[in-house]
Amino acid sequence: MRSMSSMLERLVRARLPLLVAALAAAACAAGSPLDGEIGPEAAILGEHADALSTRVRLMAANLTSGNHQSYDPGHGRRIMQGVQPDIALLQEFNYGGNTTSDIRSFVDVTFGAGFSYYREGGAQIPNGIVSRWPIVASGEWDDTSVSNRDFAWARIDVPGPTDLWAISVHFLTSGSGARNTEAEHLVSFINTHVDEDDYLVIGGDFNTGSRTEACIGTLSEVVVTSAPYPVDGNGNGNTNAGRTKPYDWVLVDGALEPLETAVVIGGSSFANGLVVDTRVHSPLSAISPALSADSGASNMQHMGVVRDFLIPAGGAGGGGGAGGGGGAGTAVVIINEVLANEPGSNVAGEFVEIVNVGSGAASLAGWTISDSTSTRHTFPAGASLAPSTAVVVYGNASAVPGTVSGAVGASTGSLSLSNSGGDTVTLRNASGATVSSVTYASTLASQDGVSMNRSTDLDGGASFVLHSTLGGSSSPGKRVNGAAF
Repeated sequence: MRSMSSMLERLVRARLPLLVAALAAAACAAGSPLDGEIGPEAAILGEHADALSTRVRLMAANLTSGNHQSYDPGHGRRIMQGVQPDIALLQEFNYGGNTTSDIRSFVDVTFGAGFSYYREGGAQIPNGIVSRWPIVASGEWDDTSVSNRDFAWARIDVPGPTDLWAISVHFLTSGSGARNTEAEHLVSFINTHVDEDDYLVIGGDFNTGSRTEACIGTLSEVVVTSAPYPVDGNGNGNTNAGRTKPYDWVLVDGALEPLETAVVIGGSSFANGLVVDTRVHSPLSAISPALSADSGASNMQHMGVVRDFLIPAGGAGGGGGAGGGGGAGTAVVIINEVLANEPGSNVAGEFVEIVNVGSGAASLAGWTISDSTSTRHTFPAGASLAPSTAVVVYGNASAVPGTVSGAVGASTGSLSLSNSGGDTVTLRNASGATVSSVTYASTLASQDGVSMNRSTDLDGGASFVLHSTLGGSSSPGKRVNGAAF
């Protein structure tokens, strides 16, 4: 059973990294040391916290169009390609002849070749889940109220120590009573099968006429159903074709809810999530290849719903030695890439990428990133960086792209790197010793959105050059060629 006490315990655990970051920032502002002198509460919290987090974009998508309740016409595919969800909860999951090769092709083209999926079998309009991360278990629970689909579920190995259970649902249109019966059965399945220590998301087409339907109250036993809700650029949160009813939902449990972060697409930020309607989204180019008419296509009866969350990555292991290493081997941490001239005028998009190129984990507690003027970021207690792993520090968390794993916003809210006059970026350990540093001229910050990177990627002794000379404009959180570390 997912008891209330266990959910409260998980809520506290989920908030730990946020609390540590706040304590660390407060200590820094007061001029207090961060290594062992921020109080017993912070020290205890630090045992369980980590500075690193992964943005997870969840999307509910009943985006079929045309006459056959399928994704064949392409309107829904383009919307999902533009939004780039990490985990999509699909309804009416039909494509081509529904062969294994057809569905695999759909997933590869719409999401990416590395994505895994589960699609329920033997259903006329099956539910399913597509995930950037491995699906370690999956199946379906019987929806006894309807004959042509069930409740599809997948347990997903998201980054960090906690798995995520994703449940894709498609409730009936026949009435609120029938939908509440379905919700009661779903809650029973969840209480019986879902590990109380895992995250939970229920998403899909609820066909609800209001936010206060009985089924929403029933689901509140296992997920948070209260406002605020996702909206489009005009502030409309309704999701049916006529934009008058809240048909579609992404609901998460009490441990995942406090980890929500704004959905940032292009230059727009949606604090509580996004309802995707291509007819009103602006600029439309931010969700290319979606077309303006896609959300109004024939028999497109729903809008997509998107919510983003920053999931703590968990400890990478090891305490820090004199050189900042932990566990077996030796940590070697370098500044590998810097973007001083952000794309456009959103300075929150500046970033500094640091990489552990050594063989042991690095304890980053109390480490800082500074420019020539002041300290811009301080890693909180418990932070660590595994070998062959990067962390990207952005000017502000609002600018962290959904495609970049292991990214955080600067603890001061800004990096403020100079473009025209050049600057010096320095990574220091908790004792104040310089670990890695780069002094750059204005020529390395002269092009909008083009970063500077080690001329030999991951070589701490190499000079910095414009990323464009190595290929592409930038590669935050990845090798210079776009490959994973």
